[in-house]
Amino acid sequence: MLGKPIEIKIIDDTVFEIRYEFETERVLCQIYDTKEKLNVAVEPGVYSKRFNFGETVNLPFFNGIVNLKQNTVISDEDTFFVKYLNFDSVVNNYKNSINIEPTSRDASSVLKLSLVGKNKSKIVDFLNATSAILSKTELQRKNLYATNTIKFIDSSLGAVNTDLKAITEEMNEFRRSNKVFDVAEEIVQKSDLLKEFDKEKIEEQSKLNYLNSLENYLKTQNDYTKISAPSSVGIDEQNILSGVSNIIGLSVERRNLEYSTKEGSILFDELDRRIETEKSVLLEAIEVTKQTIGVQLNAINRKIANIESELLDLPADQQEYLKIQRKLDLSSEAYNIYQAKRGEAAIVKAANVSDITVIDEAKDIGNAPIGPKKSLNYMMALMIGFFTPMFLIFVIYLLDSTVHGSDEIVKMSKIPILGLIGKYRYKNNLVAYEKPKSAVAESFRAIRSSLQFIFKNNPSNNRANTLMVTSSVSGEGKTFTSINIATVYAISGKRTILLGLDLRKPKIFDDFDITNEKGIVNYLIGDSLLEEIITNTHIENLDIIPSGPIPPNPSELLMGDKLKEMVSLLKEQYDIIILDTPPLGLVTDALELTQYADATIFMVRLDYTKKGMLQLVNAKHRSGELKNVSFVLNFYKHKSNHNYGYGYGYGYGYGYGYGYGTYGNAYHEKDDQSVFGRIKNFVKRL
Repeated sequence: MLGKPIEIKIIDDTVFEIRYEFETERVLCQIYDTKEKLNVAVEPGVYSKRFNFGETVNLPFFNGIVNLKQNTVISDEDTFFVKYLNFDSVVNNYKNSINIEPTSRDASSVLKLSLVGKNKSKIVDFLNATSAILSKTELQRKNLYATNTIKFIDSSLGAVNTDLKAITEEMNEFRRSNKVFDVAEEIVQKSDLLKEFDKEKIEEQSKLNYLNSLENYLKTQNDYTKISAPSSVGIDEQNILSGVSNIIGLSVERRNLEYSTKEGSILFDELDRRIETEKSVLLEAIEVTKQTIGVQLNAINRKIANIESELLDLPADQQEYLKIQRKLDLSSEAYNIYQAKRGEAAIVKAANVSDITVIDEAKDIGNAPIGPKKSLNYMMALMIGFFTPMFLIFVIYLLDSTVHGSDEIVKMSKIPILGLIGKYRYKNNLVAYEKPKSAVAESFRAIRSSLQFIFKNNPSNNRANTLMVTSSVSGEGKTFTSINIATVYAISGKRTILLGLDLRKPKIFDDFDITNEKGIVNYLIGDSLLEEIITNTHIENLDIIPSGPIPPNPSELLMGDKLKEMVSLLKEQYDIIILDTPPLGLVTDALELTQYADATIFMVRLDYTKKGMLQLVNAKHRSGELKNVSFVLNFYKHKSNHNYGYGYGYGYGYGYGYGYGTYGNAYHEKDDQSVFGRIKNFVKRL
């Protein structure tokens, strides 16, 4: 069973238990002898059975013999787990893990085999076994040529030996019958000459038979590793010798490649192409050599025919004697030749040694582990710990598009900075009233003083001055600034009224503990009179008009004549009118209200307002849509490079209801902030 831990529990010195809990009805198994994989049926549930050590275990999912290792102390109830791996995967892992490299550039014939692992004994055994198998394989490849030659000669010897026995028996029978044991000297000489020619004929015929056999083999077979040597029949044609040797070498190389490479690989295509090229050249050489041998055989046959014609005058018994004697001599000669060739091939095979020699066997010399390299790890950790924050800071710096200081505003816009408001945390927006001695209250008084210079240039200075407070998006402090500027004007004795013109998201009523049931919307739609929507606050000289119910068409209401009428009436009754407007960057309502404003404050919250919004304000200012506009910096932190002459970095805070999460999210349908957003804002406020 592959990939599953089979439990082997020791019961005592002679008995063990095999146990496994099956969750499915079939498990994947492999037969290691054939490498075949198969799905074996099992019963779901716990399988448990006891066996004796040394006993053959034959189960559907486990086959083998479990032996208790000698001289090993094992306590009863000890439990072991055996897990079998996919044979092909293990082979592939070793193949990919072993490293083979030359010991030096100059000694390319000396290779070093190395392997990295956790079990040194296993690595030693694997490397030494690999070297031994390589040497053995190389020797077998070198002996393959001689082995094929010996097999070919042995098969030929068998046939020649049979013929020799038959001809010897024939000669003996002829002598017993005809009493002819000798012939004349002249006839003997001609007979010897015939034997020489017959010997040459046999040799040439053997070569021709070999070439025919080789040609047929090359055309009909695919495994060229079994070709015998041409030298076994006396062929010394160099083209044929080198061709056969090259084809055998390439065939052996292809066969070895089949063990480690999938069929269809480009490596096989390259080897097959080279084999086909060698085969074509060899077939051409065979054809030419066959023609040469054919010419030689014709010449030998003519010589034999001439001598045989001279022997036709001899008595019949002598002619028969010479005929049998010739066959006997030829068989004996052929037998002797094959014996000599076989001996030569056997000597070559015995003298062969492998070209692979192990210089230094793998061994465990007790070296310390090569990894992990602590010094390198520490260095990498130090570099990562240093460069990662630097990289993140750099990325954040590149992606950061918010305004961080007054110096950036001065560079980006010609609109003046009217005042600075620091960061200070308080329970509500009435900081200037409830904390009049705080730095925040003082910052609003400074803004009030700066506004006086702007209002002096107002042509209608005999009437109430109107101040519009806006920003690019929500969350930048419009409502907070509107309430506190209105407060400091009211405390100074100015009759002040605060208008909640943010009809989409009304805010100002919360801090004065009043309702938003009636307000500007009711007046604009003709539902209420002006006196009915004005609310007196607990702050002397300060009245407010809340927004009222949220209308479906806020922009259209603000564009009507009713608002102009309301502002005109309020100018007759009050000294200062503060307009708390919607964000300029999100809706167009604020632009409709600029016609009523004698001065405009554009709120910029540091580390929050986007630089692109300042470009929007610049464009509106250049086009004349925003007049007498000034910046007020909120959440200001005093820094040496951010003061630009403003020598006060006041700290304060407030609790106005705009969200600080996703930029401008106050005007989205869903105003709930995520937990991540709250955590992010908390970190920012630290």
